[in-house]
Amino acid sequence: MFLTTKKAARAALTVCFLSTFAGITRADISLPKLFSDHMVLQREATVPVWGWADPGEEIAVSIAGQSLNTRAGNDGKWLVRLQAHAAGGPFEMTVTGNNRVVFNDILFGEVWLCGGQSNMQWTLDMLRYQESDTARANNPNLRLFNVAVDLDYLPKKDIKAGYWTVASTGTMGNFSAVAYFYGRYLQETLKVPVGLISSNLGATFIETWMSAGALKQFPQFEQVVREMEASGKNFDQLYADLNVFRAQWDQDFYLKDDPGFAQNWQDPATDVSDWKNIEIPNLWEDAGLENYDGSVWFRREFDMPEGFNRETFNIALNQIDDYDIAWVNGVKIGESFGSRNWRNYFFPANILKPKGNVLVVRIFDAGGKGGMYTNAFWGNAILNGAWKYKPGARINASAFPKPIVPNGSFFTHPSLLYNGSIAPLQPFAIRGVIWYQGESNIYRAEEYGALLPALITDWRQQWGQGDFPFLLVQLANHLPEPDQPGESVWAELRAAQMKALSLPNTAVVAAIDLGEANDIHPPKKAEVGIRLGLAARKLAYGERIVHSGPVFQAMKKQGDKIRISFTSTGGGLVSKDKYGYLRGFAMAGADRKFHWAMAWIEGNTVVVFSPQVKRPVAVRYAWSDNPGPLDLYHKEGLPALPFRTDDWPVSTAGKVFLYEEHGF
Repeated sequence: MFLTTKKAARAALTVCFLSTFAGITRADISLPKLFSDHMVLQREATVPVWGWADPGEEIAVSIAGQSLNTRAGNDGKWLVRLQAHAAGGPFEMTVTGNNRVVFNDILFGEVWLCGGQSNMQWTLDMLRYQESDTARANNPNLRLFNVAVDLDYLPKKDIKAGYWTVASTGTMGNFSAVAYFYGRYLQETLKVPVGLISSNLGATFIETWMSAGALKQFPQFEQVVREMEASGKNFDQLYADLNVFRAQWDQDFYLKDDPGFAQNWQDPATDVSDWKNIEIPNLWEDAGLENYDGSVWFRREFDMPEGFNRETFNIALNQIDDYDIAWVNGVKIGESFGSRNWRNYFFPANILKPKGNVLVVRIFDAGGKGGMYTNAFWGNAILNGAWKYKPGARINASAFPKPIVPNGSFFTHPSLLYNGSIAPLQPFAIRGVIWYQGESNIYRAEEYGALLPALITDWRQQWGQGDFPFLLVQLANHLPEPDQPGESVWAELRAAQMKALSLPNTAVVAAIDLGEANDIHPPKKAEVGIRLGLAARKLAYGERIVHSGPVFQAMKKQGDKIRISFTSTGGGLVSKDKYGYLRGFAMAGADRKFHWAMAWIEGNTVVVFSPQVKRPVAVRYAWSDNPGPLDLYHKEGLPALPFRTDDWPVSTAGKVFLYEEHGF
């Protein structure tokens, strides 16, 4: 049966209207990933709750008897602030707008952010820690949140991934050991819920955890900050631009006239008898290919690890200058652009053989030096050593168009981790921060003394919660003990960390007696966590306790001796040596040459003497990478913090971040 013309017209209009109406969709309200089941909200503080919705959409938030209403702004963002609430729970939070979101099992308690590099990242599983008391391990009042670290040129609105879990034998293993022991100590001491947010990454420099705004006061970061701000785009936008650029650029420039493609050099059967040898990591200009820009093909063989039985295999080529394509057994496994990006390629393991797998990497350099210049790995083994190489297509770099590449290292590029892994956490209400970082900055230790206070000040400003407590772990002793006193970049970094004490509500926790000569990740994480807990009890919770070991206060010359006085002496100075000796002291005269010195306690002071220094002017204590066994403590059991009484130039004086050294 057919419709009449008028009926058909009315039907068409109806279909058009319904189709148009159906095309108008409303965005569901959403919240940052920090808001999830099992979360902990900061007790006794105003708590921001925020998210996104359609502009102008009405939002209602309710929890624990509080109901708050707001509207999303023109940018779609909305925010309410819960009134202070005592510790307790569990509660349910309901957020209602166009849709309804419900979060369950929420507690009010103490929330701490746990940041830094590998000694903070080091997990309980890495420590091979197993809690024998399962009732203690399965703690419903201790909650854990692992931030999936991310990076960007601009601050991201949300983290890449993460969710709250209840501490248990099944969830604690992949969490920071220092943070876990710290949180457990607080929870058991304060008898309130504790939530820990772990956002950290090994081998990272402090500047990558700092905002562009914080770095602007330092001239050495001016160029890299200017470049990020000049782009005005985040990584997603830049990658989209790159894809458009490559549509024609690959054909006309990047992949053009390369004999490697014409002859299939990625094929394992390729004859490599005329390929030359090169040691990797290396830049090819340093290995015989001077003033060469364009493509160079690299090749080596590797065997599968014994007992490997996973479905996915990993090869980490790390940093390459500038662009690369990689194949294994003729199968492409990855492609990257930009010298600051880290290549970490995962691919199906079924393309591998037990022996004689062929890895081929085409590297293209568009100016300056090129090659693989950082350590590369496959599985758990290193790919350093002998490779074969052969030049492909040579270019005139000055006439070669270059794409704008989202280009940055997790580990070294200023601001990237802050933008991807710290900024999205703001303004989530926290009590404070624990921080264990500095190993990567030891060769610029003096500079660190300015960067660390700048980071602390900026984080506090960005959170807008005042001068919240910032608790630092001083670097532990590491590397062999020296035979004679001398310069030490580790000691200089420890001294730089002490500069943070110029800011209010900060503490430095000693670890100078907890390290290992042969392990940069010492296993005594529980002791570190407890010492941080003591500092928190003093600074964050106002308890009248001794929270620090003895700290150098002043020196006084007395003939051929020097008398040292301290703050934070607790119940009095003690020596752990049964004879009362104090190791770790060195003394110098006007010639600035240090000699080992004898030292002993008199009252609440230490007297230092060296028969080799007739007119002493300076004393240093524990001033080495690893001073070895130390004896100076107070009666409460915390060690004296390393110090020096002189202000003479140190080995890292004047050494600052250099744009060129970081591949920028």
